[in-house]
Amino acid sequence: MSEPASISSGIASRYATAVFELAKQEKKLKQLEKDVDELDDALNKSLDLRSLVTSPLYTRGEVGQAIEAVARSMKLQPTMVNTLALMAKKRRLFVMPNLLVALRTRIAKEKGQVTAEVISAKELSKAQAASLAKTLKAQMSMDVELKATVDESLIGGLVVKVGSKMIDTSIRAKLNALQNKMKEVG
Repeated sequence: MSEPASISSGIASRYATAVFELAKQEKKLKQLEKDVDELDDALNKSLDLRSLVTSPLYTRGEVGQAIEAVARSMKLQPTMVNTLALMAKKRRLFVMPNLLVALRTRIAKEKGQVTAEVISAKELSKAQAASLAKTLKAQMSMDVELKATVDESLIGGLVVKVGSKMIDTSIRAKLNALQNKMKEVG
């Protein structure tokens, strides 16, 4: 992992631990999960929000007021509103995507679930997704939630990531491996 990514993950992990533990104590994990989903959706859909979170052009005060207003308008729980305001004050909002990932991981673990990122060459049918989830559940001994995306450059097959494990059965990977073997021979 690169150093800046490692630093971002470390910062995000500390905030995530604090927010998660507070939500757990207050028995508001369902609300926290809803907040995470809404924030993730807002970050993905709003260029203005992404700019606010990452741009160094805004003052701490401007960012703090803006993120607090956004969080309150989204009706996020007070713990999340306060955390985002604190992150803005300390110029740490740039780790928000990592924070959301860390919170999702903690929530899933608490629920006895694991999220598997599945990348396929074409969209999986419901039957294929159910079969894959069942197979992964048997392997992991946990409920598995699939987060499926499509990447046509795979040509065929799947790339499955569960935690730190990755299984790449894509045709692209097989062609790359074959190409590397051919380079070794000649």
